This record gives sequence, structure tokens and C-alpha cells, in this order.
Amino acid sequence: MKSIFKAVAVAALGLAVFTAQGFAADTVKLGYGGVISGDLAPYGISALRGAEIAVDDINAAGGILGKQVEVLVGDDVCKPEIAVNMATKLVSDGAQMIVGHICSGATIAANKIYKDANLIVASPSSTADPLTLTGEHPNFFRTIAYDGAQAKLMASFVTKELKAKKVALVHDKGDYGKGQMDLAMKELEAIGGVEIVLFEGVTTGAVDFSAIVQKIKRSKADVTMWGGYHSDASKIVQLLKKKRVKTTFFGGDGMYGENFTTLAGKYADGVYATGPNDTSSNPMYKALAKKHQKKYNEDPGTFFFTGYACAQALAAAAEKAGSLDYDKLRAAMFETKIDSPLGPIGFDKNGDVVGAGFSVYKVIDGKYTQVN
Repeated sequence: MKSIFKAVAVAALGLAVFTAQGFAADTVKLGYGGVISGDLAPYGISALRGAEIAVDDINAAGGILGKQVEVLVGDDVCKPEIAVNMATKLVSDGAQMIVGHICSGATIAANKIYKDANLIVASPSSTADPLTLTGEHPNFFRTIAYDGAQAKLMASFVTKELKAKKVALVHDKGDYGKGQMDLAMKELEAIGGVEIVLFEGVTTGAVDFSAIVQKIKRSKADVTMWGGYHSDASKIVQLLKKKRVKTTFFGGDGMYGENFTTLAGKYADGVYATGPNDTSSNPMYKALAKKHQKKYNEDPGTFFFTGYACAQALAAAAEKAGSLDYDKLRAAMFETKIDSPLGPIGFDKNGDVVGAGFSVYKVIDGKYTQVN
């Protein structure tokens, strides 16, 4: 991921950065909102690259409704308060549809702006249940499964495969992280036979996680489940192993990918995480991976393929609707079926992806390997 940071200017914390490709007068403007600076930048950059390469392909095929597509880019630094300002700027710049955001908390905050502006949003990575299951975000769709499905898979694996009897649930207090562990707790309680020995939040970005590591040690948890992102997880895992705490670490998709393994180094081995299903045998996946490798001289990041699918779905729905009108475009999204790098996908009545889900991965010899 080092080359990513060389390629992207780091925005000052608290500021939103905007760029555009083209700014021609007669184009379709696709807004991209996500984190492209700071610790979580690799996630947002991977999704942005997916959207940009999708737009290249869309434009090569004639664009959307006969018009070329340009991308407007905003950086929300994965912070809700910045996401609101960033979303406002994308709307004022004329965005007509949105790919994003990356972090669920930022997505929830920004979508208040997009909903009021009658813009359809497709996210490659925001998994929080409220985005689709409460009815509060009727304009929202996603190409990744939601946390409820992820929590069910995690709880099942922890009890049936890891045979855990005592489980510690730790989170970063955010919409995504805490929400994920709340759901995991409910799923574990429904299964039964498991004692929740710890449920606690930590301050994201902290330098020292000794206090929570000591609590995990005292809890004697067989498995420690983590709700949050890779940067904090890598620090906690390193400390757990350095202190020789005997617990299996298992996180959600927020720590899946080489971002975690790079930071955790040798301490990453044996860690579990859920992530999008492995579709690397899909011909489109292979072709796009080669295209990414040729353009950036590295393998695609975690949300490259879901980001590509977001732009792909929005374009297909616009063509189906024959319009960018909100009501027509939204209706078309529910009817749209595409052959994506994730496989054939569509959307259910809530805006959740149909045809894509989660798998369990384990770090073996420094790389995540699918085990379920």
C-alpha cells in the first residue's frame, strides 16, 4: 500500500478535498465520497480506483445516456462531521449520483444531504444495518452485505468451528464497530452456550491499548471479537501476542485485507476476519485485476471490486430508466441485474445486494486465506 500514499496527496485533517475529471459542460457527474487520507485511506482509495476504472469502461462503451461520465472526488477522512460538508460540496458541484461512502458513520451523516438532494447512493463498503433496514435511507444501495448477515456468520463460526465458550467483544465505539458487536452479541446469545465475558469500547487511534489487553487477559476469553478497523486492530493484536494472551482474534470486514497484515506483521498470523466472498475465479474479476495491476503496478485493494460494481450498477440503472430523474432511477435500481466482478448481482427491496455475501478468512503465512 506504500505506493498508494505516494500517489495520493494527504489532505489536512478536518478538510475535504475535491477534484474532478474533465468538468465538461455536457457530462454526467458521478460523485465519489470516501476516505482518501489518514489511516483508513487504503480502503477509500481502493474503492475510488474501482469507480474510476468503471467510469473508464463506461465511457469507452458510450457513457451514460449518450454522455461521457466525469468523477467528482471528495475526502471525508472517515469522519461524520466532515462527510456532511463534503456531501454538501458534491451536491453544489452538480453530482447526479453518488458512489460512497466507505465508513458507515460517515455514510449515515452524508446521506442526509444526498437524500434531501434526491440523489441515489451506492456504497461499496458501508455495512451498518440502519442504512437499509430502517427505511430512513430510501435512496441508499450497497454492493456489500450488511452487518446482520456478517454477525450471523461470525457467531456461527466462533461457536461451531472455534468451539468458543467464553467470548470478549471489543469495539471502537463507532456506528460500524459498536453496531457490529451489538449484533454479534445478539447472535451469540441466540445460539446459546457461550458466555460474553467482556463487552467494551476503546478510543480509536489510541497509542496504547494496554488497558483493554489486560481486561481481555483477565476475562480468559477463548475468542476476542473486534468491531472496528484495521489500524486499531493491528495494535491490539500485536500487544495481545507480545503479552502472550491466549485468545483467538476475530474481526469483521473492517480489518480484512493487506492493510491489516502489513501493519500487524508477523503477529497477524492466526487472526480471523470476515470479508466479501472470494470471486477471484470470475472472468471479469481477473480482467479487472490485470487492468489494475497494469495501471498501478500493484494488486487491487479491499473495496476495488465492490467500488467498480457500484458505478456499474448506477450506470446500468440510468440506462434502464432512460433518465437520471430520482424516482425513475430508484425504481430502475431495484430492477437492475448486472454481471459484475462479484458475480451476477441485483438489489432487494431494502437496497441490499443480492448475489454477494461474506466468507471467513484466516491469516496464514501473512495472507488472508478463505476457510469458510
